[in-house]
Amino acid sequence: LGSGELLAAWFGGKQEGSKDVSIWIARYKDGWMKPLKIVSGHDDKGDPMACWNPVLFKTRAGTLFLHYKVGLSPREWWAEVLVSHDNGLTWAESAKLPQNMLGPIKNKPIQLKNGDILYPSSTESMDEKKWAVHLEKSDSAGRNWTKIAIDNADFDAIQPSILTHGNNILQLLCRSRNNRIVTSWSFDNGTNWTPLEATTLPNPNAGSDAVSLMDNRFLLVYNPLLAGKEWWEGRSVLKLAVSNDGKQWDNIDTLEEKKEGEYSYPAIIQSADDLIHVVYTYNRKCIKYIKFKL
Repeated sequence: LGSGELLAAWFGGKQEGSKDVSIWIARYKDGWMKPLKIVSGHDDKGDPMACWNPVLFKTRAGTLFLHYKVGLSPREWWAEVLVSHDNGLTWAESAKLPQNMLGPIKNKPIQLKNGDILYPSSTESMDEKKWAVHLEKSDSAGRNWTKIAIDNADFDAIQPSILTHGNNILQLLCRSRNNRIVTSWSFDNGTNWTPLEATTLPNPNAGSDAVSLMDNRFLLVYNPLLAGKEWWEGRSVLKLAVSNDGKQWDNIDTLEEKKEGEYSYPAIIQSADDLIHVVYTYNRKCIKYIKFKL
């Protein structure tokens, strides 16, 4: 948020998908303040509905967006957004995104030089047989939405992160069910993208996040294991990797390493004071926060 303040968001309730699952936030200023339930989901009839996947993003002009999903499952959810003009102290009433737009699915958008916002997005088919990533774009005020298609090749992928390389070059890193983080490249500032291809980075069907650093390097937080028999297996180790080019990654730190447990769904940002901030779910019981200098 600036001036040493942070805002974290997550969904919480009885269990994932329960009707009581709401969006919570916590503010950091000389320490974390008491969490606050900020919004609950409901259908058009007003009946309770589960919330999912909050994503925070602050524009260069200072507008703070909190995107999230509402619905029975990721196959059936829709997108809603909260907007704040005072760093999250007060919020306008929640609004649905335009029809067929989902906004950022898990990871943060980026703002292009012309002010447009580029959102990393994805869909999961109703029969769960096909996952696919795409991008969406709005103007700087979160209006005038368009969708950008990506050739997913033979991969089942969701939850992209966007990296900025300069010279109009952008890169996606995506979760997949193919035991690898998969990637796509754009050389025209996000208008066109190469077909998805596998990286050398393992992925146990788990979300990751990456950030473009001020020194032109890139940081990735991910689970460096392969998928197990159950969908949640492979998430007991969480590592930090660095890259100069988005292609060759070197593990530089281990955030979690246990025989079992789930340490996953990370988010990573860099603040103006050069600090790196990471949050992730800790055994689905609480949120863990780490800050450091690289």
